[in-house]
Amino acid sequence: MTCTVNGRTSHEEPAPGQCLRTFLRSLGHHGVKKGCDAGDCGACTVWLDGDPVHSCITPAFRADGRDVTTIEGLGSPGDLHPMQRRFRDAPGFQCGFCTAGMIMTAAALTEAQRADLPRALKGNLCRCTGYRAIEDAVRGVVGVEAAAPGKAVGRSVGAPAADEVVTGRAEFTMDTRIDGMLHLKVLHSPHAHARIVSVDKTAALAVPGVHRVYTWQDVPRRSFTTAIHSDHLVDPDDTFILDDTVRFVGQRVVAVLADTVGAAEEGCRRVAVEYEVLPAVFDPEAAMAQGAPQLHGTDDPFVRDPAHNILLDVHAHIGDVEAGFAEADVIHEGTYSSPRVQHAHLETHGSIAWMENGRLNVRTSSQSPSIAKVKLAHLFALRPDQLRVFCRRVGGGFGGKQEVISEDLAALAALDTGRPVCFEYTREEEFTTASPRHPMTLTVRLGAKADGTLTAIQVRNVSNTGAYGNHGGETLYAGGAAVMIYRCPHKKYDAYSVYTNTVPSGALRGYGMTQPAFAVESAMDELARALHIDPLALRRRNIVRPGDPLVALHDGPDDVSFTEDGLARCIDLVDAALARTADQPSPGPGWLVGTGVASSLHETAPPTEHLCEAWVTLGDDLVYELAVGTVEFGEGTSTAHVQIAAQQLGTTPARIRLVQSDTDRTGFDTGAFASAGLFVAGNAVLRAAGAVRDRVLEYAAAHTGVHLVMCSMDDEEVVCGDRRVPLAELVASARARGIRFTAARKAYGSPRSVLSNTQGFRIAVHPVTGEIRILHSVQATDAAVVINPAQVRGQVEGGVAQGIGFALTENYQVDADGVMINPNLRNYRIPAYADIPRTELLLVASTDSVGPMRSKGMAECCINPVAPALANALHDATGVRYRALPLTPERIYSRLGEKQSMSTGLRT
Repeated sequence: MTCTVNGRTSHEEPAPGQCLRTFLRSLGHHGVKKGCDAGDCGACTVWLDGDPVHSCITPAFRADGRDVTTIEGLGSPGDLHPMQRRFRDAPGFQCGFCTAGMIMTAAALTEAQRADLPRALKGNLCRCTGYRAIEDAVRGVVGVEAAAPGKAVGRSVGAPAADEVVTGRAEFTMDTRIDGMLHLKVLHSPHAHARIVSVDKTAALAVPGVHRVYTWQDVPRRSFTTAIHSDHLVDPDDTFILDDTVRFVGQRVVAVLADTVGAAEEGCRRVAVEYEVLPAVFDPEAAMAQGAPQLHGTDDPFVRDPAHNILLDVHAHIGDVEAGFAEADVIHEGTYSSPRVQHAHLETHGSIAWMENGRLNVRTSSQSPSIAKVKLAHLFALRPDQLRVFCRRVGGGFGGKQEVISEDLAALAALDTGRPVCFEYTREEEFTTASPRHPMTLTVRLGAKADGTLTAIQVRNVSNTGAYGNHGGETLYAGGAAVMIYRCPHKKYDAYSVYTNTVPSGALRGYGMTQPAFAVESAMDELARALHIDPLALRRRNIVRPGDPLVALHDGPDDVSFTEDGLARCIDLVDAALARTADQPSPGPGWLVGTGVASSLHETAPPTEHLCEAWVTLGDDLVYELAVGTVEFGEGTSTAHVQIAAQQLGTTPARIRLVQSDTDRTGFDTGAFASAGLFVAGNAVLRAAGAVRDRVLEYAAAHTGVHLVMCSMDDEEVVCGDRRVPLAELVASARARGIRFTAARKAYGSPRSVLSNTQGFRIAVHPVTGEIRILHSVQATDAAVVINPAQVRGQVEGGVAQGIGFALTENYQVDADGVMINPNLRNYRIPAYADIPRTELLLVASTDSVGPMRSKGMAECCINPVAPALANALHDATGVRYRALPLTPERIYSRLGEKQSMSTGLRT
């Protein structure tokens, strides 16, 4: 086949049935991404004779005799296409995995198509931005700002890798080619619970190109937890690389290693497995009942009650809730349920492992290469010096990559064969085997005086941890934050993390707080209406104030600082914003309009130990090298770290060279999750950069004979009294004396601060179709000192968009046998451009944070109040309370139909 790719003629012949995406990537055009392989996400968009196409569903042979343009051919870092420049300058990306495809689509739009972006961009999905930054990019809105020396914090500085991202040159996990690389694929269990009786490898090993077939008997028999925390003891060691018992549909049974993906897949199809099917249980309440099928034995001391499938139960109280309810004039009780939610990061999980000079190297899509290294060393009995784990740019995470999911099998095969090994998840595997948000059912009971003063809060939380306990315990404890937000002398929290024969649950943005926030904030709204009190007035009366203890699961001392009333200010700002649009018209006759509000509190670092070490070195080229282990996957920590270092060193971001997420080249970092990428790692960067600054100034003072207090940094010079000394002079002088300007500093996740936020919606509901249209979305957040305004806006807009998906569209459907029946982006339905409104962002500038420069991380908390605010708005519009998510049109219509039939005396 002959075609022209980015202006160069290719005579390569595609394989039979090969799609254009894999063909182009085989030629080295790695800007063409894989997000779905089903034409759903648009990450693989290229031009075919100038027209954008999804290359994953375009046969490669259709390029014969035609011109193909990929993102690399659209422009280069030194010669950007106008649309690439717009996406860089907006900025119109976060993780950047969808960006190449988005730009290829946007650059081909006509004026008429630009006037109708909801339709024009319907084929391109983004999980990070919430789409408003993409709209700004398409329309040419510039958000990136330059920063003067020492003035980087508070400016919307562009991302360090921006040019590489918009030109497709930024390397993601799978964007590499290694000679002799083998490919690994997995055979998944068709049963929810079964014992493996036998495995016959014969037919699989006979497939041409198949090298190995691994069963549970071929791997180290070491238990571990896939969850990533500094303290591994907070999670149960209930998992094996491969096991002789399967506990959910989709669990690994056999791994096949072959020359090609196709051969490995065929090998999986040829493996003959005999199962002894065992009884299964899918509902956590049923799983706790006497006589339910038992998933795990008693080997793990951290499993609280294996006979009743209880991983962990938490029982905490303050005061006496029964006495509190006896004092109440009004009592409300309701049960609220939240479903599984998939992360749907567009880059699927994947790892590449190889041996080099006797050491195992693992290149992976992880939120914590440091702890992934610890786990791999445990599994394969390796010394730390025998192992390197690192990341390039990671295509989204949201907690889904706070696990060791792909690294172990890739490492196993590389250690076994000595060959490079690639293991990449499909989109279906993401849905059926990766770890979604925990389904939770919460019963909330609230008591209050007639004036709205809370007298008692009681919560019962049943969390479905699935077949394995990764994150099951920690998310259960995190749910206590939902009752921390309100002052009340009597609180009780009973919670259960329960094993079932379903896909293991894991970490997802909000981490155990999103589901309880939906329950408690919905219940507070119902209580307000029972009291005939405005819901915001009820919250104002009861929210915690400075000086109040942050009482959730205990009333003992803690390490949380809370001295400013950010939450009350957030509520006031949202109230005023909704009032400004109170006269906004409905979409038309018959639509019902309502408003809803919800709030949340979030601690700025996890309670478990979090550690980061940062290194800063002033090089001979006068560039400061900043080495920090934190991974960049769209949360913006890379940009923030560079800004913090530049501020401390009195220079510009352009003179900071960032090295990150590589256990050979950076210090230990617990990981980028729970907002710790800014809060903890940012403090480490602040301290390391400050230490280097101090060393330079001390040397300059001695060099010039000027008192230290008269010396200050000024980009490439140091001002010493009336004299300006070039840094080059100081570096050369120090080097001649054997002195280097370098420093390492550590930071920990303690003490911590509190971040508060409030979300408000005005919505319209159609009573016949059940459709919801969001007329106004506003979030106020206690952002403290903002490091990068554009990134704060992007994190909040992206979090609100994800929260809207959680509340309205995303529906993880499982049949009676435990099989997910919609394992693709098309039917699971993450929000597209047309689904997401522009969110008005209102910032509260508090100063009580102990974070770097008194900042607070924004990536995590913004999702928590979204679902309850939507549910409260829906009740305000319809008079019907919906206590189960998602709020789909079918669910809305069915309840509205019941209400109408009751009001008319008719049955439906």
